[in-house]
Amino acid sequence: MAAEDDDKPRKKISHAIGQDLSLLSVGDVEDRIAILSAEIERLKADAAKKRASRDAANAFFKS
Repeated sequence: MAAEDDDKPRKKISHAIGQDLSLLSVGDVEDRIAILSAEIERLKADAAKKRASRDAANAFFKS
């Protein structure tokens, strides 16, 4: 059973905050920058959506 587990592809961790970067190539670092930049944009969009919902609720309940 353990041999079967070794054959399964493992999920590659794209980046861990604070990870040692010394063993990464320039390409690996640039790939991680792109991944993290996309994640930042996703977080900003979600925050804007939540702010809009909160502002709409505040406006509704203040009336």
